[in-house]
Amino acid sequence: MPDHSFFLFGPRGTGKSTWLRQALGEGALFLDLLDTDLELELTGHPHRLEDLVGKRPAGAWVVLDEIQKVPALLDEVHRLMEARRWRFALCGSSARKLRRAGVNLLAGRALTLNLEPFVAAELERDWDIEQALAFGTLPVVTASPAHAADVLRAYVHTYLKEEIRAEGLVRKVAPFQRFLTLAGQLNGQVVNGQNIAREAAVPRSTVDTYFAILCDTLVGHFLPAYQPKVKVREQAHAKFYWFDAGVARATAGLLGDPADRVWQGYSLETLVFHELRVFNETSGRHRLISYYATPAGTEIDFVVETQRGRVGRPPHVVCLEVKLATKWDPRWERAMRDLAARGGIEVERMIGVYLGPRAYHHDGVDVLPLGTFLRELFAGEVF
Repeated sequence: MPDHSFFLFGPRGTGKSTWLRQALGEGALFLDLLDTDLELELTGHPHRLEDLVGKRPAGAWVVLDEIQKVPALLDEVHRLMEARRWRFALCGSSARKLRRAGVNLLAGRALTLNLEPFVAAELERDWDIEQALAFGTLPVVTASPAHAADVLRAYVHTYLKEEIRAEGLVRKVAPFQRFLTLAGQLNGQVVNGQNIAREAAVPRSTVDTYFAILCDTLVGHFLPAYQPKVKVREQAHAKFYWFDAGVARATAGLLGDPADRVWQGYSLETLVFHELRVFNETSGRHRLISYYATPAGTEIDFVVETQRGRVGRPPHVVCLEVKLATKWDPRWERAMRDLAARGGIEVERMIGVYLGPRAYHHDGVDVLPLGTFLRELFAGEVF
């Protein structure tokens, strides 16, 4: 828990407000800007924030939920942080509107934190891989597993209604809805903007804007192609992953159909990418995570750069290959071994992640069950 002011961003439904109430306790003042009367009052008279906080002492916590509703309020927050020494927790689902408004982002006086869906370590015995592959790990979903499909449908509707339409992020909702369906279906795949533009019947530049909205509202993340400057021509296009496998399935319109093996494979990659991102941030590692592919068709699902390359010193990486299988096939190791053998890059570790029950080690490759891999990841033993 930070001891000074912070922004807390995260997609809707990740439990930001619940966590803040648990972390800060009843002594904090909670002001919810979804309250229309409060929003209107503070929009017209930001200085009234000081009156609402009242006589609380220096160091008291003030929570402003959905801060993006009143961006201009941040000037007053800044003043009160300096004048009254109050601490602010500024909560929202996106910094996009704040940046577009050109408002005061407190000039580094507040940390920026993100809250994501559950990882396996948080769910512990409630972690169910089949449930996670099909419906993801959003708190609002894991709390009602019997109604997961209905909750996810409502989630996507709420995202469109409250996040997109209410915030005015797009001019026309219908083309964005077509794009969302396509983006859901392409979860975990290389993005071809021209093809998506044709299918969604929008200009190519609009596709870029739509993807930027997904990333800014924290429901999507690009996985860049790793380019270590080895002697073959590498793939340059990024992949796009939704922040949650269940939300991806909902936006794709596939909740009513059984998930096939191909879809489940992408869902497993989505789950692993989610765990990698969360650990990377919470541990403070902040390593570059990417994938590696060549025109020949070989691919490594995730490459984590543990040390940047410098003059006279090659980059160091950890390679991960993820498979939806209960038996490991050594042929899946080929891309990792090829990269390690090329020179110009130091492959520190090669890891295969699968759904089988046993761990193996053979000729430099560690093959780990998913659960074992996740425990090693959060113990800091992967990178």
